[in-house]
Amino acid sequence: MYTKFVPGVVRTNIKNIRVSPGRWRSTVASPKSQEKDNLETCPVVEAVPVELICQSKTASTPQLNQIHIDFDNTREAYKSKGNIDLLRSLLVFKLCTIDVLVDKNKELMELSRKILGQRLFEKMMKMTFYGQFVAGEDHNAIKPLIQKNETFGVGAVLDYSVEEDLTQEEAEKKEMDSCVSEAEKESPDAAQREEKYKAHRQFGDRRGGVTSARTYFYADESKCDNQLETFINCIKASGGASADGFSAIKMTALGRPQFLLQFSEVLVKWRRFFNFLAAQQGKSEMLVLEQKLELEQLKESLAKMGVGAKEDIENWFTGEKLGLSGTIDMLDWNSLINDTTNISNLLMVPNLETGQLEPLLNKFTAEEERQMKRMLQRVDVLANHAVENGVRLMVDAEQTYFQPAISRLTLEMQRRFNREKPIIFNTYQCYLKEAYDNVTLDIELSRREGWYFGAKLVRGAYMYQERDRAKAIGYEDPINPDYEATNRMYHKCLEYVMEEIVYSRKSNVMVATHNEDTVKFTLEKMNEMGLSPSENKVYFGQLLGMCDQISFPLGQAGFPVYKYVPYGPVNEVIPYLSRRAQENRGFMKGSQRERSLLWRELTRRILSGQIFYKPVY
Repeated sequence: MYTKFVPGVVRTNIKNIRVSPGRWRSTVASPKSQEKDNLETCPVVEAVPVELICQSKTASTPQLNQIHIDFDNTREAYKSKGNIDLLRSLLVFKLCTIDVLVDKNKELMELSRKILGQRLFEKMMKMTFYGQFVAGEDHNAIKPLIQKNETFGVGAVLDYSVEEDLTQEEAEKKEMDSCVSEAEKESPDAAQREEKYKAHRQFGDRRGGVTSARTYFYADESKCDNQLETFINCIKASGGASADGFSAIKMTALGRPQFLLQFSEVLVKWRRFFNFLAAQQGKSEMLVLEQKLELEQLKESLAKMGVGAKEDIENWFTGEKLGLSGTIDMLDWNSLINDTTNISNLLMVPNLETGQLEPLLNKFTAEEERQMKRMLQRVDVLANHAVENGVRLMVDAEQTYFQPAISRLTLEMQRRFNREKPIIFNTYQCYLKEAYDNVTLDIELSRREGWYFGAKLVRGAYMYQERDRAKAIGYEDPINPDYEATNRMYHKCLEYVMEEIVYSRKSNVMVATHNEDTVKFTLEKMNEMGLSPSENKVYFGQLLGMCDQISFPLGQAGFPVYKYVPYGPVNEVIPYLSRRAQENRGFMKGSQRERSLLWRELTRRILSGQIFYKPVY
């Protein structure tokens, strides 16, 4: 039985703070000594001895090998691919640039199935789109591909990619039914909910404008149990297929999204209340981790606002070392959202107008209470299975109106399961304006409590949908203004995590990107910071069937690199293949690089007499 909802944050006070340029860092973490890289000779890698500038003037200066990857070396990049594989990639990528084929891909696939019959249709798909982007139909069928990729230094993040093929009307109905509680239907106070965290029919189909993320819609609790079993099987398959694999999950598959909406609103309102109190103390312009509220002044403000009785306010701040320094920061404040016996009691929010704590909704039905608890139980089950099978669990990011709750639940899993090594990884979408604040807060919490921080950095999958929804409903656009701003945010977050790795060796990051410039930026920073790929602290990730010219040179150079490996029956992954076609349209039109490298390698093989080339492994 999952008896606790959100364990309270361990309340500690960091007395000694060291300032890294522009950032606060505690002195709890200290770097370990560096070992020299021992890289095998590889044409794609150039190792150059460099001096590492040490922080201590008296310390000796160790020699490290600086690594450069040649992403233009097609012979090494595609040595795992036969000529048939190269031809298939060229065909699929070319088809992805033809608008009419991409726009009508579902209709064309359905027509092909009717004309060819199921057997020939499946054969055709396996020779083209399915064979390019999907590893196989089940956990046994995917093993040969995973083992082959591992031979060439590339691991796997398993992702069972079966999706419902719903109409827009069906998706909208399911979303509205699952995101609106009985209390909201009956209570006149429902109008006090923030519009951002309420369900809106015009955006009920969460697939709209999304090409690179799978979407789940709630039907009932039995379906969530079935999806739980699917994730468990995926975790077991990952454990059986490789020694250090990942498995990906989505929170919206594990329960009714109504709870994620409501809990997200509570978390955001509490954070906003802290910002309001910081402004009262003249600290609104500070960085989030620098905002430390004077405790006595805070108590006076809360008492004047009538948030609680004086005795209650005193009790709030008498936990384990909370406020002993005389100040309260954002992490201390977050810990006030604490354990609850009755989950609905958690959904209390401060009303800035009345100064009172009020329930988000007047009541929850007994069934809604059970649904919330079952969602949390499923999350706990998955984390335990990941530990038992030696698999790391990657929690995917979702829309901003769900994400605060998803991140908090993931954080709680990290606090429980990342004590000895990184098992649970949270995903940070760097197209969000608040991405850097989220990363720095979570790293500071991990540092204070002594657990391993695990992050996957992505640019984001919901940009068009998020912008349209914000504009239509009337709240601030959460997305960075342009692509360059997102790039800067990505690199800023990445550099911060890498600096933390240098300080503590207890942070880990997956650089999940198809952007070659970002990969090169990461390699440069690793060289500057003296981070060796053999430490397995910085990972790289790309989708199966895309950007092999990045993944395989990295893997063969000894870097931890992983492919997101989708699998599932042909008919049931068609929605996934449809999205891959749409995503590749923009990717291939914007850059001819991958296609030109494929042509170059194919031409080289033909001219050198390697017409029947097959990889040796």
